Amino acid sequence: MSKSEEDEPTWTPEDVSRYLRVPVATLYRWRYIGVGPPPARVGKHLRYLPADVRSWLQDQRDVA
Repeated sequence: MSKSEEDEPTWTPEDVSRYLRVPVATLYRWRYIGVGPPPARVGKHLRYLPADVRSWLQDQRDVA
């Protein structure tokens, strides 16, 4: 991970939803069934590392 990626703030489910252009409910469903970008729990909140979301998206593109 580069220094700029380390400094980038984490994303909320709403941020990821906007980035991927899917409903927030879809992110929660993906999490429940074990697919989708990997979230981290911070206290009671879900957060996503932008680099993880981008990597997951690239992996989906490679599979398609």
